[in-house]
Amino acid sequence: MRIALVISDQPACGAVQRALAHNIAVCAIPYPRRATALERIAWETQAMQVVDCFAPTIMLLSGFMRILSSTTLARVSVPLLNQHPALLPDDGGDTVTLSDGRTIPALRGAHVVRDAIAQRLPVTGCTIHRVVPEVDRGPVLARAEVPVQPDDDEVSLHTRIRAVEQQLLITTMQKFV
Repeated sequence: MRIALVISDQPACGAVQRALAHNIAVCAIPYPRRATALERIAWETQAMQVVDCFAPTIMLLSGFMRILSSTTLARVSVPLLNQHPALLPDDGGDTVTLSDGRTIPALRGAHVVRDAIAQRLPVTGCTIHRVVPEVDRGPVLARAEVPVQPDDDEVSLHTRIRAVEQQLLITTMQKFV
């Protein structure tokens, strides 16, 4: 397995810097602030044209804070995976059963780490799942639990989730490929 391309709308982000340091191709495509529907489709089309040039066997959305249109999802012919900084259920439902049998709400969207703290969840975590048109409801490939500490804030919890998420991503990608 090798990373062939990193696409980002943030040219100075850490992923771009790491890719450049490892001689991995990078494409920065600025995303218009407050994009209209037409601008969004144009951005997705441009990104997919770049992806098509590399003919990947798998695509991963990492730190991708956008919802891809159903048109774009329909044209992706390879497995499309997302890493999500919260626990998602196998069935796409609204609750997750923890390893100890307790049940917590499935957190979806852009602010799940903040939501875990606000809801005073005892545990959160991360999930690697297939992307489907319904946000964060695709089949789960792997997930890992991360306890929420009493003194956690959004930054400390997200840092601990990210460390677990990176390892989960590596092992999941090795198994998946």
